Amino acid sequence: MVEELILGSGLASLGVAAYFNMRVQSVSVEEGAASPEECARLLKIAKAIRDGAMAFLFREYKTLAVFIVVFAVIIGVLIDDKLTPDVHEGHYSAVAFVVGAVTSILAGFIGMRTATAGNVRTAVSARESLEKGFVTAINAGAVMGFGLSGLAVLGMLACYYCLAKLLPTQEPHTIMEILSGFGLGASSVALFARVGGGIYTKAADVGADLVGKVEAGIPEDDPRNPAVIADNVGDNVGDVAGMGADLFGSVAESTCAAMVIGAIAFHDNPSALLYPLAVSCLGIPASFIGILAFKAKTEEQVQSSLKNMLILATVLMAIMSYFLTIKLLPAGSFTLGKKEVTATGVYLAFLSGLVSGYLIGWLTEYFTSHAYAPTREVAESSKTGTATNIIYGLALGYNSAVIPSLLIAATVIIAVSQAGMYGIALSAIGMLGTISVALTIDAYGPVADNAGGLAEMAHMGADIRQRTDILDAAGNTTAAMGKGFAIGSAALTALALFSAYVTQCGIESIDLLDPWVMAGLLVGGALTCAFSAMTMRSVGLAALAMIEEVRHQFRNIPGLMEGTAEADYARCVDIATQASLREMLRPGLMVVFTPIVMGYLFGAHMLAGVLIGALITAVIFAISMANSGGSWDNAKKYIESGACGGRGTEAHKAAVVGDTVGDPFKDTSGPALNILIKLMAIISLVFAPFVVTYGGVITKMFNQ
Repeated sequence: MVEELILGSGLASLGVAAYFNMRVQSVSVEEGAASPEECARLLKIAKAIRDGAMAFLFREYKTLAVFIVVFAVIIGVLIDDKLTPDVHEGHYSAVAFVVGAVTSILAGFIGMRTATAGNVRTAVSARESLEKGFVTAINAGAVMGFGLSGLAVLGMLACYYCLAKLLPTQEPHTIMEILSGFGLGASSVALFARVGGGIYTKAADVGADLVGKVEAGIPEDDPRNPAVIADNVGDNVGDVAGMGADLFGSVAESTCAAMVIGAIAFHDNPSALLYPLAVSCLGIPASFIGILAFKAKTEEQVQSSLKNMLILATVLMAIMSYFLTIKLLPAGSFTLGKKEVTATGVYLAFLSGLVSGYLIGWLTEYFTSHAYAPTREVAESSKTGTATNIIYGLALGYNSAVIPSLLIAATVIIAVSQAGMYGIALSAIGMLGTISVALTIDAYGPVADNAGGLAEMAHMGADIRQRTDILDAAGNTTAAMGKGFAIGSAALTALALFSAYVTQCGIESIDLLDPWVMAGLLVGGALTCAFSAMTMRSVGLAALAMIEEVRHQFRNIPGLMEGTAEADYARCVDIATQASLREMLRPGLMVVFTPIVMGYLFGAHMLAGVLIGALITAVIFAISMANSGGSWDNAKKYIESGACGGRGTEAHKAAVVGDTVGDPFKDTSGPALNILIKLMAIISLVFAPFVVTYGGVITKMFNQ
């Protein structure tokens, strides 16, 4: 029964994605354009954005293919038969790793194709009405949201089913350990997609802003700016493919962690064993109802409709999950680890994550939207120059990390008190329960943003640009909410994976006074700093090349500034692509190999310290960086709307610089820290047999 429910939900999610894709494709650019000339301009620009985005994806995936093959071999070699003598666990884990990676790549590809088709259709729909533009952008985002959910559910179910058939004599615990390889594959792709996409988009954005807006004084999305196409491409590779891979990894990892922890208790109860995957499926119908329930006919309704979609989906998820929990889990009390728990306790753990996820998203909106005081203070500070803008933005980011951290702490306490370590994994699944609608809203943002750029470059008219700007402004805030949601879920997912890791290693307690553990905490904290520095510097290096190219074209293409000549957009796209693929390797490989090396040299206990140190510091860094960047961005938009003197003032120039500093904060380093903690934790879980068997080379020497 449970397998049929999961299978049906996964197929239904893909069917919903196909339905929304059909609605997007049904919008005709030819019929929506005002004239054949406008239609030709729109199609030409849209093709340039689509070709640039797909070219980046294909080149990135070629690089990732080499990594996937090499790392699959490493998994197969290092994870041997010591813990399961009759099964070569490494071989099966390597296959699961490849399947997870390929599925994540497929999800990103589907989302990218639809987003780049939806942007031009959103622009022409906005000519008819604001409501039509809103619906088209939401439909495009929904293809990513439901396509990813369906692939995640079906991918994990297929892996579990195949392993159960191939290894019928094995304990479910062994099968779940192997299944963790699926989550590792998904998270590995997410790291490179997030870092590479973030570097790409911010290199283009910084080049376009600093040279085009600050030096040349031309508007955003002006076709005279050579970096404008690269900038539009970057919106898709960062916030569609990157965010999609990030949340895909979170779903796979949190589900795997819950199933690993629950495998011993539910070894003879398949329904309870698959409960984490089944409860995730409930978010699909809840999200579908939430999206269809709200439309936006006026400017005031755009933002509220997006938020109400998430609220309704959250409420429906909370109600449905209660009945499923009572149905699938044993009646009365049962033992999970060393704790006696009940189905109601498991539900409360799940609910704590669901509620705290929504609250973290709401807090992110409060700190980053210019509708509220914090971001307006940043805008006001711009009147006295760039320095005060930066100071206020940094202070806002640090302050914004306090309450979300306390919410995560409260969630952990509630989850553990109700269901032990299993509860932490369920709280992570709860926070990700409405991922279909959350990712829909997040992908809506770059679609609306690109639609505004197309309207500007195709000279569709000020009224059309005004409508797309309304859609984009709401998407800006929801994108910040999505990042807050992703950070919170990453923290709980990493903690759930950590719980599965210590269970797998047989660690019953961690002594913080142990010098090796204490050293591990410091190493983990330092790793967060090193990773942030690498990714920030990578954006700077890539942006330098972009800035020089834009300046070169302004100087050397006759008639470009007068609008009588066309910029070489392809050159800027190529520069951003090369720089992002080159710069993503160092931070990515550092994250991938640190757990293996640390575990081998210093053993399981010190590696546990590294994971906790990285988790605590990365969560604080990620929230503060993402919210500082989001606030700087919206403070600039607030000034551009006419506040604090409006465009062209010194306050506006200071806000543009602040926004430029904030770009790598919110779109590269901050979001990538999510994946740092998740990927390190799941690598530690997958390689736990290797660490237990061979780890601690240096610690053993010291202890002799």
